[in-house]
Formats: sequence, structure tokens, C-alpha cells
Amino acid sequence: MSSDESVATAQLPLADIAYNQLRRDILSCRLMPGSMITEAELMESYRIGKSSCRVALARLCHEHLVVSRPRKGYHIAPVTVQDVEEIFTLRAQLEPLAARLAVGRVDIEQLRLLEAACRVELPAPLPERIDVFMNANKRFHLAIAVASGNTHLIRTLSGLMDEMSRLVALGFNVQKTKPEIKNDHNAMIQAFIDQDAKRVELIARRHIETFQAMTLEKVYATLTRDGVLLPILARRA
Repeated sequence: MSSDESVATAQLPLADIAYNQLRRDILSCRLMPGSMITEAELMESYRIGKSSCRVALARLCHEHLVVSRPRKGYHIAPVTVQDVEEIFTLRAQLEPLAARLAVGRVDIEQLRLLEAACRVELPAPLPERIDVFMNANKRFHLAIAVASGNTHLIRTLSGLMDEMSRLVALGFNVQKTKPEIKNDHNAMIQAFIDQDAKRVELIARRHIETFQAMTLEKVYATLTRDGVLLPILARRA
């Protein structure tokens, strides 16, 4: 975390700080899908008060990241096969649309900087390197969505990218490898420079489909790894 981010965090209400910390650890799978948690455990682990803990958990329940179990505590929302399918289906439909709408409007230099940030290699543990990659990757895709000018599209894609973070952390962290996006971002940037809407849309769709295949491979490898039982459920009825 940068010094500016540390100052900004210090100025937040305690309940917001607790919420941000818990949400970050859920999305990065430091708190694993399906795992049980209690207020007492969270208060001790995160050094937060009961009121802040309860406010944070209420917000996370509202976002369907945490599920309340009366008289038992809470559990981190599981990842289901249906979740995986729905997230990628929506991204494959919405991101090419956002890219097409952004042609002639997106900030090319900003995209170049964000693409470079996706490739930064830090001398840090793999989970932290994946966090850095996913944050930069999210900013790249949201910059395109913002340029589309459609506020509902921006909001929807932002939520989908957060949910993607859990899938990536679950698959790639356990398999001990970092996602690679190869040349798709640069190809997309060049298509924006050329103001070729059809090519931008095609590259965006191909990028999502390629990343879907990579992510599913890692998630399912995690599921079938010897001695590992992860709470990914079958498709909901």
C-alpha cells in the first residue's frame, strides 16, 4: 500500500476500514470460499471492535460475499460452477460492447500506462503479485468502460471484475502461477489508435474467451488436486 493510500485509509471511519480489509481478503481468497468465520475471530484477527465488525459483515452480506448463519456465525460465500459460467458469459457480452463504444473516446496514453502496470514483476509472494496484476488489469478494463460513457455498464463491469478476482485467486494462487495476458491488451490499444471498432470488439471478445479458458483450467485443477477439498459447488438447481 502506498503512503497516500495509507493516509486515505487512516482517515476512513473504522467500520469502512474493517469492511475494506475483509472485502480485500475475500476477493483475494485469503478468506477461502465456504470457510466459516465468527465475529470473535474477525475482531481478534483484524483488531476491530464489535460495532465495526458487525457493520462490515452486514455490508458484505448485502453484496453476497458473506452469508449469515444464525447462532453459528458466518461463512464466506462459495464459488459455484454457475457463478463461473455467468461471470464469463456477462463479460463476453458486455466488454466488447464497452470497447466498441469507447472507440475515439478512450485515453490511449492511460491504457498504455495501465498495460505496463499489468506486467510489473515485484519481489513479493505470489498472492501479492497476483493482487497487483488483477488491480492493474481491472483498471485497464474499467478505463475502457468509463470511456464508453455508459454509467450502468461501468457499474456492472466493475462488479464483475471484483468477482473475477476471486476466481483468479482461487485458481492461480493454489496452482502457484500468475495469469498471463500475452498480447491482447497491446492489440486492443492499437485497434483503438486505428479507430477500428469491429477489430476492437473482436479482440475484446477473444481476450475474454482466452482468459476464461485459462482461469477455468486453473480452477478445475485446484478442484481435482490430490488431498484438496475446496468448497466449489455444483451448478445450482
